[in-house]
Amino acid sequence: MSTLSKNFEPAQVEEQWYQHWMNKRYFHSTPDSRKPFTVVIPPPNVTGVLHMGHTLNETVQDVLVRKARMSGFNACWVPGSDHASIATEAKVVQLLEKEKGIRKADLTRENFLKHAFEWKDKYGGIIYHQIKKLGCSVDWERATFTMDEHYYQAVIKVFVDLYNKGMIYRGARMINWDPAAQTALSDEEVEYKDIQGKLYYVKYKVADSEDYITIATQRPETIMGDTAVCVNPNDERFAHLRGKQVLVPLVNRAVPIIFDEYVDPAFGTGALKVTPAHDINDYNLGLKHSLPIIDTLNADGTLSAAAEVFVGMDRFEARKAVVAQLQEEGLLVKEEEYSTRLGFSQRTSAVVEPRISTQWFVQMKEMAGKALGAVTSGEVKIHPEERFMATYKYWLENVKDWCISRQLWWGQRIPAWYDADGRFVVAATESEANQLFQTTFGQPAGGTLTQDEDVLDTWFSSWLWPMEVFNGITQPGNEEINYYYPTNVLVTGQDIIFFWVARMIMAGMEYKNERPFEHVYFTGMVRDKQGRKMSKSLGNSPDLLELIERFGADAVRFGILISAPAGNDLLFDDSSCDQGRSFNNKLWNALKLVKLWEANGIAQYDRNEEDFRKAAFAADWFAARLATVREQVEKMYSEFRLSEALKTIYSLIWDDFCSWYLEWVKPPFGQPIDGHLYSCTLDYFEQLMQLLHPFMPFVTEEIYHQLRERADGDDLTIRQFEPVAESIGVERDAVLAQGELLKSLITAIRDARVKNQLKPKDSIKLHVQTAAEANYSLFEGLLLKQVNAEAFSFVQDAVAGSIAVVLGTDKLYLETEVQLDTAAQKDQLLKDLEYQRGFLISVDKKLSNERFVQNAKPEVVEAERKKRSDAEQKIKAIEESLEALG
Repeated sequence: MSTLSKNFEPAQVEEQWYQHWMNKRYFHSTPDSRKPFTVVIPPPNVTGVLHMGHTLNETVQDVLVRKARMSGFNACWVPGSDHASIATEAKVVQLLEKEKGIRKADLTRENFLKHAFEWKDKYGGIIYHQIKKLGCSVDWERATFTMDEHYYQAVIKVFVDLYNKGMIYRGARMINWDPAAQTALSDEEVEYKDIQGKLYYVKYKVADSEDYITIATQRPETIMGDTAVCVNPNDERFAHLRGKQVLVPLVNRAVPIIFDEYVDPAFGTGALKVTPAHDINDYNLGLKHSLPIIDTLNADGTLSAAAEVFVGMDRFEARKAVVAQLQEEGLLVKEEEYSTRLGFSQRTSAVVEPRISTQWFVQMKEMAGKALGAVTSGEVKIHPEERFMATYKYWLENVKDWCISRQLWWGQRIPAWYDADGRFVVAATESEANQLFQTTFGQPAGGTLTQDEDVLDTWFSSWLWPMEVFNGITQPGNEEINYYYPTNVLVTGQDIIFFWVARMIMAGMEYKNERPFEHVYFTGMVRDKQGRKMSKSLGNSPDLLELIERFGADAVRFGILISAPAGNDLLFDDSSCDQGRSFNNKLWNALKLVKLWEANGIAQYDRNEEDFRKAAFAADWFAARLATVREQVEKMYSEFRLSEALKTIYSLIWDDFCSWYLEWVKPPFGQPIDGHLYSCTLDYFEQLMQLLHPFMPFVTEEIYHQLRERADGDDLTIRQFEPVAESIGVERDAVLAQGELLKSLITAIRDARVKNQLKPKDSIKLHVQTAAEANYSLFEGLLLKQVNAEAFSFVQDAVAGSIAVVLGTDKLYLETEVQLDTAAQKDQLLKDLEYQRGFLISVDKKLSNERFVQNAKPEVVEAERKKRSDAEQKIKAIEESLEALG
């Protein structure tokens, strides 16, 4: 026997097996006659490292893909990464300033992009390295980046197509502005948080009067952009001010008092300052009343020249300065604490500013209708449906047009071309644009064409992901898109249900007239022990590579999955990885035990049929358990209950195989093991490793190869699952019931030994009083060995002077020569009797409730009745045992 290490050492095998799988190209897929199982990885941003949310996501995908590959499917899992316009540009700008002293403003666009690609080449591989270390079986030959040439062209092609269909337009609208990144954001890129703010009550002087109107505002720094004050026409307090003007504080600009029912007289002071440039509702009021727009903020969030005061000051510093100035001029009435919701940029965490800006938009209503229908019809199935279906529907039913332009350089540049006269056309190339000018305007472009400076929202590229990874946009109808599309399942986080999932369905319905995937499985949010979302800013997310170094990849995969109920948030603690490491060592010790038996020799014993059946009971029982669990796990896979599947497999291996089965078949010390049992044990061990492999690929592959010599290519990662052994249900149920009885007997007898201070070496004689003697026939010898009993018999009456044990309706009597403490026995039986009587009262109470009996399912009521019957029989058995003890 080769020498096995004391514990499983993951570092020694992970690199070896992953490289072996790669050398064999097991993860590479090409179209063939098999049914495909296609998964596209949600492309992580190229900007950094995988966090625990990614770890959960990639592990779930790998489990599904490995299971499909081992079940006869042509599994294709496409990896890739996203260029992440805002985040990556910020990283590159920061790096250039910090390390090279170069400001973005000092670079040409071409030079900046050269630096950005250099950064991507240097740091982009970090994520791929982590995915490999985690053991993910992705097809690396298909790795795609959203700025690859073909992908770039696909995005441009779609933009041009949607523009030509009238679904993309350019216009000035109120949008969300990120002052830190200095770019527009879509509504979905703004995170709203409840915060404690302040209301400032400010006096506005009525022109040509000594009167004032008091107005409450959260944003005094925008006062200089006011172009009206609005009150409700039905508010008698302000009726005398019709046709009047007020003077805007600090700048003394006269603006009209307007009347509109939009204002709630009961809110605040009943008067509203109208700042069309800095609030969407004010903007709409301004359009209605033809108010001018004064933008008092620069793109970076400082006050512009239009503010007239505090020009160049940061908006939040300006707030303090404005409040101080108002107070000095006697215009600040009071300040009040105020609970409000504030929007923050997802990418930079900057407070978002509403801003009027000329941007590009996609009309969403028509596409949203198709995407909604695909899900409500069941064409695309959401898991867990009960948690996310309502959210998905609400967003699509209330969808707004999508702002897709970003004021950045990193990304796909908008294919709009402008001439010197300000006219523009949309075309994929400059030459096509020149031709379009002639066609559209009847004359050539005026002067040299310039391309739009903006790039497209990152999500405008990633919504094409399931198609363009197979060149489905640039080469529609090619063999691969026809074979692999639609994909089978998308595994992703609930936080991008709008950004990505809904939009991918829109794109799929628009360009393939087909759903992009059949199933969407939303993982939960990974949180720390305190319930906080794991994030880099909080510093509470562990480093994946450090976890793998400490525990091994299998243990990390185990740790994240065992904690992850379907769709629900999970509290992650590295103690679950420690549990995974212990599981690895449990498997390793089981391997060492089996290899020790092999080293001690294998014997072929002669036995008649009855003896053979008795000796083979443990093997028959475990075969039934294994078949049952495989059926359960298959159902769990179909319902995406992967955490439950892992727990079920874990229990089967730890409890049933290691704790029971291996003990039952273990040969006496120094004796060879029976050949039939040893062969069964190897077969079961292999099947268990196959069942566990999708979850923990490294340790299972290593043990699989340690169990027997393997031919080249006989690797667990591609070993195909055989159909679950078909045995008559009643027959399997009977074997399982006998196995449960045997476990209960062994446990009860061992507990009785401990309670009565019998040492394990103290032999006993076992007597059983039962109405079902046949239940004991198959495992009698095994039972004697497990409890160190020298004899076994059935009796009709209590055995005097023995230890009495009640097990269900059966009574066991342990006869021993050791002096017994009958008082202790009586005390224990009385405790058991008290418990059973209390239990019976609770069951009777439930069954006497007419509402319960009428409304509960019949099987539930029947289960309660069986509990009552069992309790009554147990009480009777305990009372008889007490009587026997006197």
